Amino acid sequence: MARRSLSASLLHFLFVFALFHTLALSKTLKRDVKALNEIKSSLGWRVVYAWVGDDPCGGDGLQPWSGVTCSTQGDYRVVTELEVYAVSIVGPFPTAVTNLLDLTRLDFHNNKLTGPIPPQIGRLKRLKILNLRWNKLQDSIPPEIGELKSLTHLYLSFNNFKGEIPRELANLPELRYLYLQENRFIGRIPAELGTLQNLRHLDVGNNHLVGTIRELIRIEGCFPALRNLYLNNNYLTGGVPAQLANLTNLEILHLSSNKMTGVIPVGLAHIPKLTYLYLDHNQFTGRIPEAFYRHPFLKEMYIEGSSFKPGVNPIGMHKVFEVSDADFVV
Repeated sequence: MARRSLSASLLHFLFVFALFHTLALSKTLKRDVKALNEIKSSLGWRVVYAWVGDDPCGGDGLQPWSGVTCSTQGDYRVVTELEVYAVSIVGPFPTAVTNLLDLTRLDFHNNKLTGPIPPQIGRLKRLKILNLRWNKLQDSIPPEIGELKSLTHLYLSFNNFKGEIPRELANLPELRYLYLQENRFIGRIPAELGTLQNLRHLDVGNNHLVGTIRELIRIEGCFPALRNLYLNNNYLTGGVPAQLANLTNLEILHLSSNKMTGVIPVGLAHIPKLTYLYLDHNQFTGRIPEAFYRHPFLKEMYIEGSSFKPGVNPIGMHKVFEVSDADFVV
């Protein structure tokens, strides 16, 4: 038994030794070394002081640069993740990032980046997570983002983006989370987004969007996996269509502070997992169907600021939505 345990320990040691030996012998791809050093030269001292040496993946006794994750591919190391957030980066989006072709995660959130996202972003074909929220980015979203076929999480909220939401976002088959709130988008929400089979969370609140929900859900079988739909604080008009009840996975429906009218269809009360419903500060009329008050999961229904008939009561205690980092854990 002791001999067997010794053999297992020896094999483990040899495996670990071989792994570190391979990493030690691997060279970081020159393309990635050049790109990271270009980024280093364009960023502020808060990042630069922690980026020691010329090789972002480390070597010669130096650790990899803070926020840089590398992996070995064949005889080389490549940069697969770059996370530089909440360090007050000032200036334009560093275009050299788009030369890191093996990136799967790019996180620049909570900085002071300005200007547009460069169209070269479409080169990052392996990118799964793009987090640029809480910056000062401007202009339109480049349609080239629609070329990131592996993308699952897209966070562009709390910036100054303008123009229309590009239809090319519907070309992202793996997309699960789409955060576009707190920008300056105009026009209609592309109905093509409904074709995203894996989309679970769509937040376009606090923009300048127009149109109707009927237009948004006009594609048959749309939004099959959607759980959370935030359309609040825009300029949406029209009523709540009965077809919205076809989104059977819906848990949160946030329609507050629009210009919507009409009555609330009873079918909405039959969405099985509906938990939070926000109808306040619109121009709805009529009564709330009794089925809402019998719903087994509906915890909160907020109705203030509309024109419902007397006797219509809210459900639960309204809580102001407060955004925190916990809401963006991926």
